[in-house]
Amino acid sequence: MQRSPQSLLVLLQRFLSHARQVKQIHCHLTTAAHLHCTAEWANTLLYNTLIRAYLGFAQPTTTLLLFTHMLAHQAPPNRHTFPSLTKAISLLPTHWAPLLGKPLHAQALKRGASSDPFVQTTFLWLYSQLNELGSARKLFDEISEPCVVAYNAMLDACGKNGNMDLAVLMFSAMRKRDIYSWTSVINGYARNELFEEAVKFFKKMMAHDDVIGGSLKPNEATFVSILSSCTALYQGKQIHGNMVKNVKLTDFMGTALISLYGRMGCLDYAKKVFDTLTVKKACTWNAMISALAMNSREKQALETYETMKSTGLKPNEVTLVAALSACAHAELVEYGLEIFDAMSQELKIEPKMEHYGCIVDLLGRAGLVEEAYRFVGRMPFEADASVLGALLGACRVHGEVELGNEVGRRLFNLQPKKCGRFVLLSSIYAGAERWDHAAALRRAMVDAGIEKIPAFSVIQ
Repeated sequence: MQRSPQSLLVLLQRFLSHARQVKQIHCHLTTAAHLHCTAEWANTLLYNTLIRAYLGFAQPTTTLLLFTHMLAHQAPPNRHTFPSLTKAISLLPTHWAPLLGKPLHAQALKRGASSDPFVQTTFLWLYSQLNELGSARKLFDEISEPCVVAYNAMLDACGKNGNMDLAVLMFSAMRKRDIYSWTSVINGYARNELFEEAVKFFKKMMAHDDVIGGSLKPNEATFVSILSSCTALYQGKQIHGNMVKNVKLTDFMGTALISLYGRMGCLDYAKKVFDTLTVKKACTWNAMISALAMNSREKQALETYETMKSTGLKPNEVTLVAALSACAHAELVEYGLEIFDAMSQELKIEPKMEHYGCIVDLLGRAGLVEEAYRFVGRMPFEADASVLGALLGACRVHGEVELGNEVGRRLFNLQPKKCGRFVLLSSIYAGAERWDHAAALRRAMVDAGIEKIPAFSVIQ
């Protein structure tokens, strides 16, 4: 029995989150030619529902392809079509997404949907995601009465593009602010490494009448952002106290606290927070492993890594960087290589540049410089400056002059203005008493206009 487009629409809406059923209904709609032979409103509604469904299945390419079919079948897009499409574009690879944002916005203008406040805000958000502050600002200026959500999208765009002066100016112009407004500015400062300003802004928020009166409360995102900006232990402890008073500790807030205490070298506090969390996600385990590894507790870090695996939780790319770093610092070559091999074979994770860099560091620290060099040669892509820098550092420590000379030359081609690379190779020459080579390298630095950044001490 052939179903009508209306009955299939009802089924589609009912099974919106079930991929297999949606694909079956989509197939029936296509074979029965219901997607281009129905009443205009039904045609548009069918396409809008399919677009939403495939976006929910994290299939942005299919979502956008459906939009092209929608246009080809002359189903007019409306204000409900474009929000899902902007989200789909944001999920595309970074080299594709910027090419589609403005053409989609042009379609919204052409179809008369761009005057809708929700559509305007979603395009603001999209331009923010694409780091196109100019386009976002132009669109924002066209909104006659921007709502708090539109302002928040602009605050986010300013933070992502490093224009915190504009962010603060826009924040000051807001007649109404919510917690996302404050958090966007704090996160913007943190993103741009303006940590002191972030802490000051957080304190300003906590002293605001809305917070004191209880009508505005910092949330999970607020606390996670500000914890990443703490540069002193007392700041972290104060914010930890605010968290205890205001919110229930979540796994993400706990993860941020573990990272903070790990950075400060307070492993007892980090472990205490870790143990209090009833739900531990991969990011929580990652933070604990990293905290132990960065504080010379490599064996404990690797024990924690094994405990994580025993709980049935699958390590991710970040976990493996932390575990491999711990192996490198402890010079556990065999164990580190086992973890690396297990990535692609057991965990089905393709190693990235950071993982290759960890193995080069591991082999280099253990004195296996030649093996590290051969490992770099076997990489499936060209080694970047971080990997070659680790190899050059190993050459300096172990006096591998000839190899260091070759690696140094490759690094200069990648980073011709980086003074540290020149200084490191010069140190290798000096260590081997090749004073003429060291002097020639220093002269090359001067001729290229490269100055060594002077070191300084914070001790008074």
